[in-house]
Amino acid sequence: MKNKTKMRETGCPVAYGLDTFGDRWSFLILRDMMIRDKKTYGELLEMEEEIATNVLADRLKQLEAADIISKVRDPENRRSYIYSMTAKGYDLAPILTEIMVWSGEYDQRPFALRNVPDLIKKDRKGFLAKISGG
Repeated sequence: MKNKTKMRETGCPVAYGLDTFGDRWSFLILRDMMIRDKKTYGELLEMEEEIATNVLADRLKQLEAADIISKVRDPENRRSYIYSMTAKGYDLAPILTEIMVWSGEYDQRPFALRNVPDLIKKDRKGFLAKISGG
């Protein structure tokens, strides 16, 4: 953890952002929550990238500690939690959107959300409103 502390001490906003939400798994969790409306640990565990259970648990804790997501007990299953985006988390929607557009432009391999970059280009405001909770 010393390395992350040192990066934040530099005052660099890029380092702060990457320390907070910038790893692969955190962004994939946010993608699934924003775009695929996944809300539970079990639903998030089903992502096609096959996240390990310990990694998912760790990233959910990190995102919650950073106030990007929140969790509450599932009223239907008291042993489970429901995860949701916070306002701070939804503020990442434009960044996630731009990553998808950029990836759609440069990654020519087939992928599950292949049509999403085109949808974004056609109606960026509408797409952002849909995934940013508004």
